[in-house]
Amino acid sequence: MFELLTPAEMQEADRLTIAGGRPGIDLMERAGQAIAEAIGGRHPASARVLVVAGPGNNGGDGFVAARLLAAKGYSCKVLLLGKPEALKGDAALAGRAWQGPCEDASPDAIGSFAPDVIIDALFGAGLDRPVTGAAGGLIEAMNATGRPILAVDLPSGIDGRTGAVMGVAVQADQTVTFFRRKPGHLLLPGRLHCGREVRVADIGIPAAVLSRIAPATFANGPALWGDHFPIPQTDSHKYRRGHAVVLSGGASSTGAARLAARGALRAGAGLVTLASPPDAMPVNAAASLAVMVHRIDGAAGFAGLLADPRKNAVVIGPGGGVGESLLEHVLAALTGPRGVVLDADALTSFAGDPGPLFSAIRGRDTATILTPHEGEFSRLFNILNDSSHVKQKLELAREAATISAAVVVLKGPDTVVAAPDGRASIAGDAPPWLATAGSGDVLAGFIAGLLAQGMPGFEAASAAVWLHGEAATAFGPGLISEDIPEALPVVYRRLFNWLENARRAP
Repeated sequence: MFELLTPAEMQEADRLTIAGGRPGIDLMERAGQAIAEAIGGRHPASARVLVVAGPGNNGGDGFVAARLLAAKGYSCKVLLLGKPEALKGDAALAGRAWQGPCEDASPDAIGSFAPDVIIDALFGAGLDRPVTGAAGGLIEAMNATGRPILAVDLPSGIDGRTGAVMGVAVQADQTVTFFRRKPGHLLLPGRLHCGREVRVADIGIPAAVLSRIAPATFANGPALWGDHFPIPQTDSHKYRRGHAVVLSGGASSTGAARLAARGALRAGAGLVTLASPPDAMPVNAAASLAVMVHRIDGAAGFAGLLADPRKNAVVIGPGGGVGESLLEHVLAALTGPRGVVLDADALTSFAGDPGPLFSAIRGRDTATILTPHEGEFSRLFNILNDSSHVKQKLELAREAATISAAVVVLKGPDTVVAAPDGRASIAGDAPPWLATAGSGDVLAGFIAGLLAQGMPGFEAASAAVWLHGEAATAFGPGLISEDIPEALPVVYRRLFNWLENARRAP
């Protein structure tokens, strides 16, 4: 279930299901059952359960959960934001079926019940405006209890489309959502509010509705790009696995390029060459074993090296040095039929005038990947927020991909990969110890290594981001960038087993 649905797309999934003959109250009953099961899995029947319900269908889910839990012996109370007679549709049916205590929702009522666990059924993913007034007070009171909170669909106050906090938001310990996750479950800060587990419940919506909705946002993982991932075959050899080239900086700044080269080699490229300026040759030659070193003199020499069509992927930027010289090297690389990964200094060199870069990318038939962190992104792309619309990470990455005609990897703990055709993936596996010098250089190398083996641009970038996070997790705390490529074999063993099983499945 790697598809992510915006709140509007989820509403359409509900509508299509109901139009297909399944009553909406059946979906609500299934949702309430999933919530009750999640409570039962963590809390004994002696627990006191407080449901804080909103006036919409999210509140209806809460009423169903309260009824089912009470039937199992739990002591349950519902606090309703609004009047019971104002409930409509399926939520009204669920409200009438609840025979237990139901009171007006207030901060004082939350504290006076002394709950063992709270079910947040206020708003869910459909919130489209900042939380203020009484609703904001309820959220603050729930958080202040210090009791575990289970969020229904999405913690109230989190924008399901962007992950933004809409004024104030519930800090949940667990979230139960339905059919598919939303972008707000993965994008920060929303992900930090969802708790240790986001459980996706089957409430009877058929997967076939996805073909009608055609979602374009995905959770990053093997299910998204696995069909394109290159698994080495018995009859393969290094020349069939591609040849990646990494441009080195001068003698005092070779480390970043060597990290990228090591990453490309570990990711599976058959051969990797460091393109080295003359003064860096002794350093690069002494520090390289499996990675080859080739002397180049300026952009013309770089273009000459890349004229060999077997060199089918290139990384430019790590430790390259910002300026006109690096700009010329980038434009030289973009003239040929090879995958190009532009990182760090290669991006900043165009910050004052990105037009020539974007023009060169638009004329290409092969993949170009841009890998900025937030600072580099803001310098390269003049995508400003206006007073009426604050753009969030997913929207910014998509707009940048459209402007540049490149695949954009907007890095961070919730890295977004966006393609010019509108597809986007969101990472959810990056551990905090990835925030270390040089980790982005390794990522650029991973992408190039996969491009060299023939993966398409969006899939290569998404897979590399996932591998980056998994390798860091496999190594654990204390990670430095040199450790990331060395942890990759453990990840590959698991991944190849998973892919082989998936490809054998009917």
